[in-house]
Amino acid sequence: MKVELVPGVYWVGAIDWGIRDFHGYLTDAGSTYNAYLIVDEKITLIDTVKKGFVPEMMARISEIVDPEKIDYIISNHVEMDHSGGLPETLQRVKPQKIFCSPRGRIDLTRHFKEDWPFQEVKTGTELSLGRYTLMFLETPMLHWPDSMMTLLKEEQLLFSSDAFGAHYASSERFDDRLPDHPPGYAHQLKKYYANILMPMGTLITQLFKKIGELGLSFKMIAPDHGLIYKNPAWVLEAYQKWAAGIATAKGLVIYDTMWHSTEKLARALVEGLMDAGAEAQLHHLRSIHYSDIVTEVLDAGLLCLGSPTLNNNIFPSVGEFLTYLKGLKPKNKAAMAFGSYGWSGQAVSLINRELEAMQLRVVHEGFQVRYIPDPEELDRARALGEKLAREHLRA
Repeated sequence: MKVELVPGVYWVGAIDWGIRDFHGYLTDAGSTYNAYLIVDEKITLIDTVKKGFVPEMMARISEIVDPEKIDYIISNHVEMDHSGGLPETLQRVKPQKIFCSPRGRIDLTRHFKEDWPFQEVKTGTELSLGRYTLMFLETPMLHWPDSMMTLLKEEQLLFSSDAFGAHYASSERFDDRLPDHPPGYAHQLKKYYANILMPMGTLITQLFKKIGELGLSFKMIAPDHGLIYKNPAWVLEAYQKWAAGIATAKGLVIYDTMWHSTEKLARALVEGLMDAGAEAQLHHLRSIHYSDIVTEVLDAGLLCLGSPTLNNNIFPSVGEFLTYLKGLKPKNKAAMAFGSYGWSGQAVSLINRELEAMQLRVVHEGFQVRYIPDPEELDRARALGEKLAREHLRA
């Protein structure tokens, strides 16, 4: 079935129904690798697909035009889920030119060791295809140094590469049936931003400023993963909010436990958050995937991290999560550490050190108990949760 975005512009990507791990990110809803074909005087393919999915892409292209008739290829992003299929594509398609950013040319050459017919483009560079004109917009570190976007000027259609995407396998191609269908898409959009683009919030804010300076507006946005937005205002608004780091009155208690003592403290803290009327969530690190927890971290105002002390150190799963979180550079959050110990008790101070390294606001020196918490200690933990919520969470 042909999927036409605007006259002469088609989705020709691939659906990855079975993928569940995207370099450590739990893709519980699968994914898509979106590629787009513009049929004009110069027939143009925007991005390719992950290696192994080229036959699916070629079959879709063949329903529209003979692949050998493609004149140009646009490479918006070097990462292998978009350019992994490029060598196989070029075995069949002999394009006159491959357009990419200056860094894209360097990195594509490094990846594939081939002297392909590259042509570098920069922000503001325009390319006439006939009736349509493309304009390029460099977006370095959104989320690789080579990243760029491509605008189909006449239709105000933005091919946005990895920005505004979501890992979501679906027979739906457009967002015009949201929010009722497909179910869960808005959550997958947030999860994608949290786990991939959270560190780039400042750059995303700068991108919106640049779009304003260039006087650009978009009637449709076509990312490289997930749905195509016929109604892009809602996703643009979400990105602006997330990029600004706006926190909600939500507190997360994230922990692991050995013999349930730290778990008892975690549950008491959650009860205290709830006593204060805050949204509260309890996340056990060996039961809930890191990428799902980080999705909730994105707009949380308070993080409580708990660990028992094991071998004079943080429990391994807690240390692993902190490493993952540090790379995502969360901002505008209060934080505290808690835990239980038998005889040494270093975990709380070590967690505090990690929280400070992330430049989070450590709002309590830490709460810890020796061995099993007694009822009085649990009451104190609950009271602390309520106090933290009232002082550091705002509706």
